[in-house]
Parts: sequence; structure tokens; C-alpha cells
Amino acid sequence: MKNRTIVVPLLLLGALAACQPQQAGQASKARNVILFVGDGMGVATVTAARIFDGQSKGLNGEEHVLPFETFPNVALVKTYNTNQQVSDSAGTITAMLTGTKTRAGMINVGPEALRESCEGQLAHPLTPITEIASQAGMAVGVVTTTRVTHATPAGIYARTAERDWEDDSSIAPADWERGCRDVAYQLVHASHGPQIVMGGGSQHFFGADRLGKRRDAGDDLVRDWLAAGDKRRYIASAGQLDDLQAGQQVLGLFASEHMTFTAEKAPDSIEPTLTQMATTAVRLLEENDTGYFLLVEGGRIDHAHHDAKPGFAMLETQELANAVAAVMEMIDTGETLVLVTADHSHVFTLGGYATRGNPILGHVVKNDDQGLPQDGPDIAADGQPYTTLSYANGPGAIRELPRPMPETGIDALAQSLVPVFYENDDGTHEYSETHGGEDVALYAIGPGADAARGVIEQNRIYNIMLEALGLAAEN
Repeated sequence: MKNRTIVVPLLLLGALAACQPQQAGQASKARNVILFVGDGMGVATVTAARIFDGQSKGLNGEEHVLPFETFPNVALVKTYNTNQQVSDSAGTITAMLTGTKTRAGMINVGPEALRESCEGQLAHPLTPITEIASQAGMAVGVVTTTRVTHATPAGIYARTAERDWEDDSSIAPADWERGCRDVAYQLVHASHGPQIVMGGGSQHFFGADRLGKRRDAGDDLVRDWLAAGDKRRYIASAGQLDDLQAGQQVLGLFASEHMTFTAEKAPDSIEPTLTQMATTAVRLLEENDTGYFLLVEGGRIDHAHHDAKPGFAMLETQELANAVAAVMEMIDTGETLVLVTADHSHVFTLGGYATRGNPILGHVVKNDDQGLPQDGPDIAADGQPYTTLSYANGPGAIRELPRPMPETGIDALAQSLVPVFYENDDGTHEYSETHGGEDVALYAIGPGADAARGVIEQNRIYNIMLEALGLAAEN
């Protein structure tokens, strides 16, 4: 009997999918949502980190699986902003948390507004899912390895037409009079603010730490935050995490700037790891009777890529994976929707026909004609070896010939093609690798996770979370 091709209409496929039973032990509605965002963690980064993590455990690496890669539901996510093919972190977190795509550089402000427009910010506010969840009695938390006022964590509690308005030094007097406030101020004075906030960025909360400030040098936003509630705790070191109690509102600022790269952290560092912050947040939030929403950001993956340091990026991605694994040990996926995704990608790639198990941070060693590893690195047409990992642009761009021997290892500056830079306020130039515009992956498990499939718009993530919680949209 000949094989026959069976054609099933798309509508029927959708109906069949809708009739699939819930996973065993899984509730029809989520009590909690945990959203992990690997900032800049594109598919190439996940692949390279999978190999890196496997090799760090003594494996070849290619066969390894990161914890979130075991999630049963996967989708590809389109990340563009309304005004850019290649997105930034402000517009993307807005899409994920409000269900509305917007311009790059704006947080929880609609695309009708122009960037840096206070009037537009006030006229076109968007409501993030965290406010809806808070109004429904849920607890909200955010932990990050960046400044807590940085674009992604700010999406939890702030609205701003300019992501760089992290403190009052950037707010024009006229805009202040109109009612526009900086991100740090909004965190302290938010009517539906998060119960748990942990990360870096203390410089934006103390007047004496800022130049060109509008508030007085003696101003102290942490003091103001503590004065607004009886059960509030401010912490500044990892050693204080274990003392935190359920029911407390926590502000943890562990660094003046972004938190230290994993690769550069000293053994006696007082900064907690992302895993320690995430597990502490879950421990505290789990006590809320009506559930919680938690954002966990591995934010320095992005910064490592901008610096063209893939080794740094691998360690930051590995730590995010560790945080996912640790949190998964603490929760019940029958009542908690867990999503792992990226806000955008980077112009980062791996290639070169390296032999199986070749060090992912090393030079490419190819196989010979018999399929066996060669004795040394493969040599390019210019007489130099090359690395498995590289960038299309960035600080490591080759600006003069002959091309030098490429660096290898954790601290290596990876070579790239185009020397892209941006101009600082003082007119100086700083070389930096750029974001990438390809789709990123979304991994999902728990109630509502089966909606994570196919190729979706980034703002669909909001609907997946909202529908899983059974809440009504406000935008």
C-alpha cells in the first residue's frame, strides 16, 4: 500500500490542540507567574551557554541541556519595537508587561508618545500586568543583576518616556513641574509598588551620589521608602538575605552601579548571586495567600555582549540557568507558570566547523579528511587562527591589518567585523556591540504554558501571563 499524505485543515489543528488535556496535576489557572528574562540571551547565546555549561561539568558540551530547555512548550518571539527593526530593552519589557509594543527607549508609555516627551508620557500611560496583579491582591517582586532602575526591572513599577531618566539629574525643571518623575522616585512612591526589589543602582537613591541633581544632596530615597511602611527592610549585603521574614517589604541595593560581573566577583564579595536573590524572593513571596508575580532578570548577559566578552556572557547565562534550576526546586508547576525568555538578541554567532567537544571559548580546531581532530587550530586565509564565537560588530572589530592573534578564554575580547560606536554626552566615543534583531526563544511550563508555541509577537507574552492568572486586561 502506498504512503498517503494526510492534510489536516489549520482550523481543525487548532481545535484539536484546544482539546488537549491539562498536564497531570496542573491547575486550569495559575496562582503565580515567574518571568525569567535573560537580557540579550538570543538563541546563539543559549546554544553557546549550553556547550559552555556542559564543558564546565566535564562533558563535550553539545549534548548538554540547560534547565529551562526541558520545558515542554517553546515559541519563537518577534522582538521589534514600533519604530525599530532591532529593539532595545525598554520597548521590549513594555511589550511583555503591558501587551503593547512601543518605541525604543520608553517604558510603559504608548507608541503615540515621542521619546523624551514628558507630555507624551503623561498622555499615553500603559498599565503593566504587575499593577493589575497587585490590585488583585497578588504580591510582586523583581530581582536583577543590573541597577534596579534599569530598563527591564523598571518595567515592573515605572512609566517614563526616557529610560535614562533613572534619577532626578536628567529631569528638566519644566518636566518636573508637569509631573514627570524619575524612575527611582517612582519606585519609592509607587502606589502599587513591588514587595521585593533587589539588585544594584544605589547611586540613584542618594542625593550625595549624583551630579546635576534636582533634589538636595542630603536627600535619601531609601529613608523615604522605609518611612512609608512598618514592615520594610533595606539590605545591602548577601549576609542579610537569610534574616528576611515573610510579610516584609524588601529593598536590596547591593552595588552603586550594576552588580559585578560573575567573572570579576571577588571571593569575599558581599553581593549575592542571582540565584540567591531569586530563591530568597520566592521564599518570601510564596507566603502571600493570593499568589505572586516575580521577574528575575539576568541583566548582565547583555552588558557582556556589548563589551564583546563572550566568556563573561557565558558565565552570566550559566548563572541565570542556575537560578532557574534552584527556583524550580522550590515551586509547584501545577500552580505556577514559569516563562524563560530574552528581550532581544545580539549580533553574536558561533561557527567554523570545530571538532566535537572543542572548547567553546577557544580557537577552532577542525577535523582532518578522516574526520579526526587536527593537531592544532585551523588557520584562516590571513594566516591567523580564529575563534568559534565572534560578533558582527563591536569593540573587537579589526581596524588594521594584519589581523592579530585572537584572544581566547573567559576574559577574551572577541573579534568582530564592524567598529560600531556611540557618542557620550561629553563628546567622546565608546565602542559597543549592538543588539541583534532575530527572534528569541520563549520556554514555558505550568498552567497556561501551552499557549507558548509557534512564532508569536512579543506582546503576546503579556496575554499568556494574564490569561493564565485569569485577570482582565486594562490596556
